[in-house]
Amino acid sequence: MPKPLFPMNDYPHHLDDYDYELPADRIAQFPAPERDRSRLLVLDTTQATLAHHQFADIIDKLRESDLLVINNTKVFPARLLGHKQTGGKVELFLLSFPQVVSGENLPALWREATAPALIKSSKRPKPGDLLNFSKVLRARIDSFSEDGKAQVTLQYHPLNEQTLEALLEAHGQMPLPPYINRPDGCYGDDLHRYQTRYARHTGSVAAPTAGLHFSDDLLAKITAKGIDIVSIMLHVGYGTFAPVRTEDIREHVIHQERVEVSAGTAEKINRVKAAGGRIWAVGTTTVRTLEFAADEQGQIHPLTGECDLFIYPGFQFRIVDNLITNFHLPKSSLLFLVSALAGHQRIMAAYQEAVAGDYRFFSYGDAMAIITKS
Repeated sequence: MPKPLFPMNDYPHHLDDYDYELPADRIAQFPAPERDRSRLLVLDTTQATLAHHQFADIIDKLRESDLLVINNTKVFPARLLGHKQTGGKVELFLLSFPQVVSGENLPALWREATAPALIKSSKRPKPGDLLNFSKVLRARIDSFSEDGKAQVTLQYHPLNEQTLEALLEAHGQMPLPPYINRPDGCYGDDLHRYQTRYARHTGSVAAPTAGLHFSDDLLAKITAKGIDIVSIMLHVGYGTFAPVRTEDIREHVIHQERVEVSAGTAEKINRVKAAGGRIWAVGTTTVRTLEFAADEQGQIHPLTGECDLFIYPGFQFRIVDNLITNFHLPKSSLLFLVSALAGHQRIMAAYQEAVAGDYRFFSYGDAMAIITKS
């Protein structure tokens, strides 16, 4: 039976209010054997209940009048392992997909592309140094900023008209979050499991992890039930892992991420809202994009730009009714967002229930559905 929860609309703004204890063994190191067989904790704020399900059961919560909105960004292998000119090991983490430039002074068939990056090595290299990752891929360090980020130029030799994306897939590592332990690099299974089945537009350095639970079979069943699925795009940046360092969460400066909302998606959302249907967002990235694209009257507009919307308790949602999400880190901006939607005390009680019930947490972990409109 669903577990009753005491209804509460509360808006605490102190960082410590968003802390919780999580045993280390609850941090999922690998995904569930099948995408849609992870567990699903359903928090229904309209009934003040919690219920335990498998993720595939989400189809039973959806109706024909609903609209499911997904983020179709694609993660690229942003982590490069190699060596400095001195022979020492180095790791380069690209913070955005490299932008191709001319490379006029390179040997024939070589190309160049620039990107911001983080560098990890025993001794930091200097501007002008080369980092070698393979015979056909290296990077020149151009400069360092005050915050420690580097600007680098990738130099690469595409074989058989190989694209830069394909070359990174051949020589790079998937950018798994730091709490997933892969000291020797990602496994082969990570290449497709840390990617949604509907990923289309390359540019993320982290997966929109709520979408990892959707299998091809489940997506087909949802469509067959008559439920429309539309997509937005938000390229997830490294800032999603940035810790909150302000005691008052309202003083935190949120990161910016590239977003796109098409005219077709905007039109479909506005039509469903006008008809009284429910908007289901798959993931916090989708929530941020939809609410960023909404005007004060609750209308979505086509959009291409940089999203810097910071959602914390007290925020008034105009578009999103229900949310499918993963479990988020303590004291994180994503925990603020789900608390804004469902209520802080409800979320913290649900997380306590998940910990007690041996749910698996974070990117490769189990899922949660938050229903605020039944």
